[in-house]
Amino acid sequence: MQCQFTIPLLLASFIVASPGFGDENDILFSSASSSASSSLFGYSNTSWEDQFRPDSVYDSPYSVALFSAENGEDADRLWSQTKSVAWYGFGVAGVIALLPEDISNWDNSSERLMEKWWKNVKDGPVWDRDIWYINYIGHPYFGGVYYQVARKSGYRQWDAFVYSFLMSTFYWEYGLEAFAEVPAIQDLVVTPVLGWVYGEWAFNKEREIIQGGGEVWGSSWVGDTALFFLDPVDSIGRGINNLVGRNVIKAGTGYIGFQDVPLSNGEVDSQFKVNMSYSIGEGETSPALKRRREYATSSVSYDPIDYGVVGISIGARYLDLDSDWQLENSWASTISLGVYFTPQFSSRLNYSRVETPDTLTKADVSYENYSFDFQYYFNSEEKLRPYLNVGIGETLLEKSVDLKTFQINGGAGLHYQFHANWALLADWSHYHSTSTSTNDDLFSGQLVYRFGRGER
Repeated sequence: MQCQFTIPLLLASFIVASPGFGDENDILFSSASSSASSSLFGYSNTSWEDQFRPDSVYDSPYSVALFSAENGEDADRLWSQTKSVAWYGFGVAGVIALLPEDISNWDNSSERLMEKWWKNVKDGPVWDRDIWYINYIGHPYFGGVYYQVARKSGYRQWDAFVYSFLMSTFYWEYGLEAFAEVPAIQDLVVTPVLGWVYGEWAFNKEREIIQGGGEVWGSSWVGDTALFFLDPVDSIGRGINNLVGRNVIKAGTGYIGFQDVPLSNGEVDSQFKVNMSYSIGEGETSPALKRRREYATSSVSYDPIDYGVVGISIGARYLDLDSDWQLENSWASTISLGVYFTPQFSSRLNYSRVETPDTLTKADVSYENYSFDFQYYFNSEEKLRPYLNVGIGETLLEKSVDLKTFQINGGAGLHYQFHANWALLADWSHYHSTSTSTNDDLFSGQLVYRFGRGER
């Protein structure tokens, strides 16, 4: 059965801090809450590192066990959580659809629903214009929420990342949100990739706080607050179990509600609510609970694939543009987010932007270039590695779809890995558009940071 709790707005004010409710980060905070153990700060969520794994389990490091649970992962818990997230997502989408369009940023036209969905899917993906903290803070946060659903069910990091990718891409971006918006290029990459980085950090930070007695900076209040921010639904569920002294809460999800409530004087009061729903188990008799155990930390993980494969880079690009653009050549800032799968192979999403003068009017024109590229590295065992680069992308002027052109690109570069976490790269890429017959040459220099332990 289900038991629902309504929490005051103050409790959830940190969750909804943005005026745009049209994204998963604005309103949905489904999570993986499960029963606490008998000790005060016991924790039931499993960890891949808690059990001995033979080296053979990593023979195919990028194999996916989400659908087989071949290594003893808790597939029942993962499926239960997935269903909870899905059902609450439909509720969230319904709430967003009722909000005014200037708040939700969703298209509330009278088109038939499936026609609208299909049109948005066909038109995408596009580079969206959401506020920066929605795209680059909110989306990674909820990528981390998806990530922890799998990670807390005993799956390794790679499986949890794949789960986050599947949920953020097909459930949200090309699923629920596509009924109202065209899928966004940044969201498809940033949500699962940076969600991996944040989710793994939050997963381990929870364990660290709980194993340290629940205190942060010597304060149990600060510790409780930190745990709540890291995973509010899980924290409340664990608190209920401690309050009643039994493992009654198995799992939970939540969402923000918005409704107009008629008053006795005939007026209407608009109210926000935080709704949390928890599955009630069978206490110590539940087979699912018997499989769970307290946290134990493994000091060393031999998994060759962790969030250290994720890298972010910043730098500058010199734009040698085709004369048909009628723009002056100039330097542009550039940033990229990538996954370095092996020393021989990586993939990056690149974005460059600059205001550069028109050659005729001398008025500044906004130039943007974004591309999804693949790199193959030679001499991969050495610090200095030449590489080839190919990709697809678009160039956009004045943020206008009428001034946008699709491009293919290819080039070469040098990657210098001077530290496990740090590298330098310099490259050249030639961009060609078949529709406008333009040819651009872009020369880049960037500093690369790899998260976690970086390259090993």
